[in-house]
Order: sequence, then structure tokens, then C-alpha cells
Amino acid sequence: MAMISFSLPSPAKLPITSRPSVSNRINVADRLILRHLNAGDLRGAISALDLMARDGIRPTDSVTFSSLLKSCIRARDFRLGKLVHARLVEFEIEPDSVLYNSLISLYSKSGDLARAEDVFETMERFGKRDDVSWSAMMACFANNGKELDAIELFVEFLELGFVPNDYCYTAVIRACSNSEYVSIGRVILGFLMKTGHFESDVCVGCSLIDMFVKGENNLENAYKVFGEMSELNVVTWTLMITRCMQMGFPKEAIRFFLDMVLSGFVSDKFTLSSVFSACAELENLSLGKQLHSWAIRSGLADDVGCSLVDMYAKCSVDGSVDDCRKVFDRMQDHSVMSWTALITGYMQNCNLHTEAVNLFCEMITQGRVQPNHFTFSSAFKACGNLSDPRVGKQVLGHAFKRGLASNDCVANSVISMFVKSDRMEDARRAFESLSEKNLVSYNTFLDGTCRNLDFEEAFELFHEITERELGVSAFTFASLLSGVASVGSIRKGEQIHSQVLKLRLSSNQPVCNALISMYSKCGSIDAASRVFNLMEDRNVISWTSMITGFAKHGFAKRVLETFNQMTEEGVKPNEITYVAILSACSHVGLVSEGWRHFKSMYEDHKIKPRMEHYACMVDLLCRSGLLTDAFEFISTMPFQADVLVWRTFLGACRIHSNTELGVMAARKILELDPNEPAAYIQLSNIYASAGKWEESVNMRKKMKERNLVKEGGCSWIEVGDKIHKFYVGDTSHPHAQRIYDELDRLIREIKHCGYVPETSLVLHKLEEEDDEAEKERLLYQHSEKIAVAFGLISTGKSRPVRVFKNLRVCGDCHNAMKYITMVSGREIVLRDLNRFHHFKDGKCSCNEYW
Repeated sequence: MAMISFSLPSPAKLPITSRPSVSNRINVADRLILRHLNAGDLRGAISALDLMARDGIRPTDSVTFSSLLKSCIRARDFRLGKLVHARLVEFEIEPDSVLYNSLISLYSKSGDLARAEDVFETMERFGKRDDVSWSAMMACFANNGKELDAIELFVEFLELGFVPNDYCYTAVIRACSNSEYVSIGRVILGFLMKTGHFESDVCVGCSLIDMFVKGENNLENAYKVFGEMSELNVVTWTLMITRCMQMGFPKEAIRFFLDMVLSGFVSDKFTLSSVFSACAELENLSLGKQLHSWAIRSGLADDVGCSLVDMYAKCSVDGSVDDCRKVFDRMQDHSVMSWTALITGYMQNCNLHTEAVNLFCEMITQGRVQPNHFTFSSAFKACGNLSDPRVGKQVLGHAFKRGLASNDCVANSVISMFVKSDRMEDARRAFESLSEKNLVSYNTFLDGTCRNLDFEEAFELFHEITERELGVSAFTFASLLSGVASVGSIRKGEQIHSQVLKLRLSSNQPVCNALISMYSKCGSIDAASRVFNLMEDRNVISWTSMITGFAKHGFAKRVLETFNQMTEEGVKPNEITYVAILSACSHVGLVSEGWRHFKSMYEDHKIKPRMEHYACMVDLLCRSGLLTDAFEFISTMPFQADVLVWRTFLGACRIHSNTELGVMAARKILELDPNEPAAYIQLSNIYASAGKWEESVNMRKKMKERNLVKEGGCSWIEVGDKIHKFYVGDTSHPHAQRIYDELDRLIREIKHCGYVPETSLVLHKLEEEDDEAEKERLLYQHSEKIAVAFGLISTGKSRPVRVFKNLRVCGDCHNAMKYITMVSGREIVLRDLNRFHHFKDGKCSCNEYW
């Protein structure tokens, strides 16, 4: 339509007594409205329409109303669009096909499917339907979750003898862009190829790309469509880049971007936003900075500010947020998206949770931009990571004030926050207050019950999910399996595994990864290995889970074999893989092998060693008795050693009775964290081992003065469907008498076989006359010995006795377990804080190197 632009007649040229004719007044109405629209003043046009209605003046040209409706749709102001429709009815103007089609588009995009259908049916009665009407209605159905209706409408269209155009094909293919109807989409593709529409329109090609990506997760077919398209533009290239990112192929997204540039196309803000996301995913700061420079030269830096903030946060070096903060501060206008990107960056990628909450408070205080549900979600996650429900409840108050507390995204983040803060009652109230619980809600609360070892409620929630047919996700099983792994409940783990098989999820990669981890942590490395070997598609998590399992069980040879197999198959290891490798070398004393892998991290895979890797190397050197080398290694680290590194070194000093280095290590720990109880305890034990009882007592006194409490040692065992927990000298169990009778019998028998209690490990000063006897009694009542005795009288002889302990197993218990396997003929699997010990026929899998 040609743009209409008339000037109003000059009042000075009109006689004072004359009034414009009716036709002139009508022309003025149309022209005035169109003038406002041409100037981009939609509200001015609507105001002019209202004023004329009051004066009894009405536009008669349907083009005017059509222009008004299209402007409302472009501005996404559907309320004004509906007001225009009301005026149209009031003025009794008969719409033409163009105007009817605009009304269908208005109601389609506003989500009012019933009104769109009414308009379409009205067109049928008045014979006003055309190709555009059918296409618009198909698009309406496809965009509003009525894909089958769109397909049926397309079939009806064909049956009436109409020939589909490009818009019609685009709409019906969009309806087929899901797993349920993609097969129909393939049939329609056949029509396209025959009629030549595939080559004729870019939109048809784009809809086919979406169909293959969304309907089949098939990026290869999307590539083929892209390659066959006769015409490409920046929209097409951007679509491929975006879909590569959504499918988890950031390298492919960057490759497409470079091809696009080499092909002479100029990227827009949408293209750059997707490529910045790819840089963030790959942590490719170098390319991100080059693209940032390009965005500045192209004048697009402000348009992609949110993506830049996100990219710099995720690519931050050593937790620095300076770059993303600079981008944010340089932005002329801060939108809710830019604030949310910065808060999320601080919280998620840089672990600056307190700063993230402070930013949220700053945003609220300024009041210029109101937070949305994504902003609140990030703020609640930061509060959860801080385990600070007090601040979280204040944030929740703001969410209620803005009417966002009931939003699914926000509500689920609130549940997660309370779960992470160990406030399960608050989490339960938040969960139960939801009017409609979705799978994410269930998974979040179920994860909390598993963290709190409330498996009865966890399984009840699991049954609710299946009964409501919400579709059990990999996260559901991961939470359940993680929970049972934390307590070593292999029976419950096997029950979950049976559910996995029943629901035909045994080929699901995340579920299999969780099963490998569960079986490994429950002491059944063979079962973990079977799950791993049956997997058809393994990712780096699968390999790392298996390697970690072998490492925890002390099978260093299998660790190295699996690692070599992994690299031969082209799977790149990550930081966690190397923690497992170095840990395995540490547990068997492979010093040279450990050094080789530590150096190859960066040389072969460009992985910069983190604090955990340095701690593993310190542990490796310390276990080999190389305390001086370990100390020198700590001194040459590129960053300050943390509490974990010094605690590892301090533990070795106690084992090797090096008081001087032990005192120095303890001081370092207390400088970093004056309230670290492990430093006081270890130092007290070092003094006690050296017979310095006064210094040992002083350390314990300092702990009391600071109200520091040592974690109580305990052991547990699963019998039937119940976990039985024991402490030192525990007599609270209903079968305590039988347990201690069995323990007495075992002690007598293993003494006959050569067991000698290591009373030197009892670090208490006792009276001279009953010193040895009392020390022996204290050793016999260690929690792991009690748990083993209970296991022997309560479990079948065909199964190993599986015991778990929250601290490192003591030397005397380790020695006693070997003898107990000899006199009982039973295998004992003991998981302590660091690793598994498999005792059988008087030997341990650790070969005395633990």
C-alpha cells in the first residue's frame, strides 16, 4: 500500500461561517489517524480515533483500521488492538479480507485462540476467506499449542482444492516441529520438493530447519536444508547459529558465524548475541573480546550489552568480575535483562553470592528498573548458596509485593533456597503452597528430602510424580541415586535401578552416569562397571564417574587404563577427571605417574590446575613420606594455599610424627580460618603422639574457648531397608547385647590369630595402673568395629558386610578388619572419608597404603 500523507487545510483560507462537508470531515479523520501512524505515534492515532467517535465522526476506509491493527500488533499492544476492533464494530464498518486477516493475527499473537477462530468462521459466512486467512489461522493454531488443529486445517485446505503458498507451508511445518508430528512434516517436505516452494522462500527453509532441530534433535538434517536453500540472508545464518547453541554445539555455532562473515553477510545484534553465548559456553575469552571490539565499531555494543555481561562473567579468570562490571557500568540504559545478567553472573559463574544479593538490593533501592521472575530466581539461588534464609525471606517479601511469588520459576527457586539452607519445613510449606506443582517443583523438593536422608518421603514424591504422569526426568533419578549413595544404601539403589529399567531409561546418559556414581559410592564397583560397559553413548561425565569410582576403590591400574581408553576415543578430560587421576596415584604411591599427569593437564589439554589438583599433589607427596618436597611444592604454588591444602599437609605431619612442620601447618590453617576445628584436633593429636600431654590439653582448651566442636565419629550399615548408625561405645541399639557378645568373640579369636591392639593410637593420657587395659577397651568400642559385628550377625553370609564411616578409619580398626575376615570367612567393604577398603582373606585392597 502506498504511504498516504495529507496536510490539513489551513483554517485561515476557510470562511469563518462555513463548515466542512461531511465527506471532507470523513477524509480528515482518515488522514489524521494515518498521519499519527506515519509518525510512529500509535497512541496519538488511537486518541484521535476516540475523539472522533465522540464527535460522531468515523473513518470509513478499512485501510485505516487495518493500519491501526498492524501497528498495534507490531507494538505488541494487544489491548489497544482489541479497542480498535471494538470501534470497528461500533462504526458498523464491513471489514475486507485484509482487515479480517489482521484481526486473526491480532488474536493469535495475544493468545486469544477463541476470538481468532470466531473471526475465521465469520469470514467463511461472508465468503471473505483467502489464502492468507487459511495461513494465518494455521499459524494461530501452531503458535498456541494446537498443532494437530493446524495440520487438520492444512488437510482441509488441500481437500477444498486450494494450492498452498509459502506462508501456508511455513505455518504447517511449524506445527510439525515437535517429536509427535515430525513424521507428518517429512511428508509435507515431499510436497514442498515437488511444488518448488522449498527453493522459493527463505521462511520455508527456516521452518524446516526448526522442524528437524525441535522435532528430531537432528542438526545434520538442518545442515542439509541450510545447504540446499537457494537464498540465504542474515536471518537464516543467525537461525543456524542459534539452533547450534540450543543443541549444545557452541563450536559449530562459531564455525557458522565465521562462514557467515566470510560469505559477506553483516551480523546484527541477534547474531552477535548468540555468538557471545557460544564464547561464554566455551569460555573463549579471546574470541569474545575480538567480537566485543567488532560490536563497538559496528555500533551494536549497547544492543548486545546483556550478552556481553554474561560472556565476561562466564569467561572470568580466577573469579574476576571486573570486565563484566565494566560493560554493565558503560551501558547507557540498564534494562531488567542487563541487571539480571550481572546478578546471575556474580552468583552462578563467579561464586560471589553476597555481591549478587547486594546487587539485587541496589536494583531494588534505585527503583528505576523493576526485577522480573528471572531476577528473583537468581537472587534466591544466591541466598541458597549462602545458606542465608533470613535474607532470602526478605527477598521473598519483595516477590510477594510485586505479585511474582507464585511464578513457577520463582517458587521453585524459593524451594531450592530453603533446601540448600537445611530449612526443610520452610521448603515443605513453599512446596505445598503451590497451586500447580510441575516436575521441577517435585524434583527440587525431592532433592531436599534426599539431602536430608528422608527416603520414605522421597519415594512417596517419586510415586506422586509417576502417578500424575509428569514424566520422571533424569534429575529425579539423579537426586534419588545421589541420596542413597551418600549413605551407601545399595538396596535402595537397586530398587531405583529396577525403576529405571521399568521406565526404559537404561539408555539415558545422565541416568546411567548417576547409576555409575551410586554403585561406586555404595561399594559395588563391579556393578558400576557393568552399567558403564553397557552404555552406548558416553560423555566426559560417564568416563569421569567410572575413573573416580576406580580411584576411590584404590584400583589405580584400572584408573590409568580407563583414562587412556577415554583419550584414545577422543573424549577430552575435564578438571574433575584429573582430580580422580591424581587421587588414584596418591592412594597407591605413584609419584612419578602423578607428576606426569599433573604436568600434562595444561600441556596436553590446556586445563589450568586448580586448588583441588594442588591438594592432590600435596597428598601424593605426603603419603609417600616426602613432607619436605610437599612443603616446597606448597611454597611455589601460583596462588595462596587454602585450608584444604594445609589440612592435607597437617594430617600427613600427624601420621609421620613431624611436630615441627605440623605446628607450622596448623598456624597457617588458623590464620586462614581461626574457627577450623580440624587444626586444633590434629595439632592436639600430634602433641599427644609425641607425649606432650600439656600442649595437647591446651589445644583442646582453646577449642572449648571458641565453642568449636569436633565432628563425632560414627559408622553405619544397611540391613534390610533400614540404616543402623553407631557411635563409639554405643549401647543404644536394641540388639546391643548380641552385638557386644559377637564383638567379644571376634576379639578373642583374632587375638589367637595374631592380632595385637595398637594402643599407641589411643591419644588420651590414662592412669598408669590400668593404662593398657583401658586403651584396649577404648579401641574395641570404635564405631566401625561395632557396625561390623552387627553386620556379621544380621546379614546373609553370601553378601559382603558393607560399612560406612564419616571419618578416616583408624589404624587399629583397619588391622582388625583383616583378621576378622580370616576368622569369619566374610568379605568386609569399608568406606571411610577418603576411599574404600576391600578386606578379604586377611588382606586389604589398599595394600597398606592409605
